[in-house]
Amino acid sequence: MLANYLHNVAGYDVGVLDCDHPQHSILGSRNRELQRIQEDERLKAQLCEALRKTGKGAFLIMDATPVNAVSRAESLIGKEPLDVLFFDMPGTLQSQGVLTTLTSMDYIFIPVSADPYVTESALQFACIFRDRLMKTGAARTKEILLFWTMMDKRERTDIYDAYTHAIHKMVFRILDATLPDSKRFRRELSDSQKSVLRSTLIPPDNAVLKGSGIRELAQEIINIINEEQKV
Repeated sequence: MLANYLHNVAGYDVGVLDCDHPQHSILGSRNRELQRIQEDERLKAQLCEALRKTGKGAFLIMDATPVNAVSRAESLIGKEPLDVLFFDMPGTLQSQGVLTTLTSMDYIFIPVSADPYVTESALQFACIFRDRLMKTGAARTKEILLFWTMMDKRERTDIYDAYTHAIHKMVFRILDATLPDSKRFRRELSDSQKSVLRSTLIPPDNAVLKGSGIRELAQEIINIINEEQKV
């Protein structure tokens, strides 16, 4: 969703390395969308109109494994002028090559939720990575940043305040942008949906973007990257 927004709405040249081997869910999404578009004239016309408006092709998605992700990225960057390259990594550090690949990242963005296990696991990883790899120069990573996802409006705000305080105390930055717990993030392109957030081809319109947090999250990430480049 971030790649789609940055590429098709904000105008950046974006690539995605889908390293979540073996399921490759992002690449799977692209393939399902292409199949649906081939079978539906309305969706085909919608894609053509989107390509006409943006004046650019779809953002690039490549499959990779955590082991070969960096070499795949280097070969890709040599051919494609990209502003942002996302690596979608497996959810576990136990996968071979994950830690080595992460040391090559400029930035690591970690989603957290108001679940003690999720947040504490994320912070434990962030602390170990920062103290053992970033501070020793073994990682090129400039910063690890966290952001709230699956935020439930029914949750007490003091829960988020307490976690945010703990994150700041550990000297990590948590983004201002947040993503709500919403069904809109699970809907894929179909003949019954004119516009969705979860697309790798069709740009989201303002109606589905409103209240999603995607626009704000994307802009905050770009601002962080631009800040570093000015230093």
